[in-house]
Amino acid sequence: MQYVGIHTQQVRNNFRSVLLLCLFPCLVVLLTLLFAALLAFATNEGASGADIWAQSLFFVRQSAPYILGGVLIWFLIAYFANTAIIQRATGAHSLERKENKRVYNLVENLCMSQGMPMPKVNVIEDDSLNAFASGINNRTFTVSLSRGIINKLDDDELEGVIAHELSHIRNRDVRLLIVSIVFVGIFAMLTEIAFRMLLHSPRSRSSSNSKNGNGTIIIVLIALVVAAVGFFFATLMRFAISRKREYLADAGSAEMTRKPQALASALRKIARDPAIEAVTRDDVAQLFIEHPRPKKSLAAGISGLFATHPPIEERIKVLEQF
Repeated sequence: MQYVGIHTQQVRNNFRSVLLLCLFPCLVVLLTLLFAALLAFATNEGASGADIWAQSLFFVRQSAPYILGGVLIWFLIAYFANTAIIQRATGAHSLERKENKRVYNLVENLCMSQGMPMPKVNVIEDDSLNAFASGINNRTFTVSLSRGIINKLDDDELEGVIAHELSHIRNRDVRLLIVSIVFVGIFAMLTEIAFRMLLHSPRSRSSSNSKNGNGTIIIVLIALVVAAVGFFFATLMRFAISRKREYLADAGSAEMTRKPQALASALRKIARDPAIEAVTRDDVAQLFIEHPRPKKSLAAGISGLFATHPPIEERIKVLEQF
């Protein structure tokens, strides 16, 4: 794997964050236009293409400012509340220094060696082995470790895992991940709302209301299709975060600790039991060092084609070549 310097990686991730921030409102406007065009086509039989286009543009001009304003408010709330959201989704809580000086000493020594501010340290009360980094700035940067990974790894292995998570913080991976999680989450929520509206829409009405009922179902169906398209493209935008981020964080850990074999050993143990029961959301799952949910279903297998993590076996092979 070609070596990428720390500064280069930081610049790339900062650029990708800005790019995502610019592309997202463009995607929202395009989807609003798609919704307007489908709605005009479905409700104006026999209308010409020019008429449908004119109606669509008029709808976008009238509604776009309100839609973008609502999405912006939603994004800001989710962006700045991400720490609380992630803690609630993972069950993580603060690990006090007096509770585990061993962990704090490992984190502090690594931060001092790299000239990094000390992040917060959280613990997930789960016997499985996993860890993740989160936060958007020095005030909120956090390294979260499961109780199992603290108890079952030796000092060198745990140091390698902590160094991996600190590399994500140093490379600005976590900020980029938070941005992508918020964007995908917005479309996921819109898709779910449209789907629930469709499920609960009236199926039978009196003859006098049948036309209105059919119109409502058509609108909801169009909204569902558009939201699903938005979710798909927002997910693709999330893959602007290359799988290389995990390889680079592994390399950063090896650079910090000078013990690549220790991280390789830790990854072998993590691969045997990464499942954190509290984690039920795929957007949060991508933060972890290894996917914390077992992949048993066919759908999960297909989704692996779009995985944000490379196979852990490949990561171990790379580390063994250091």
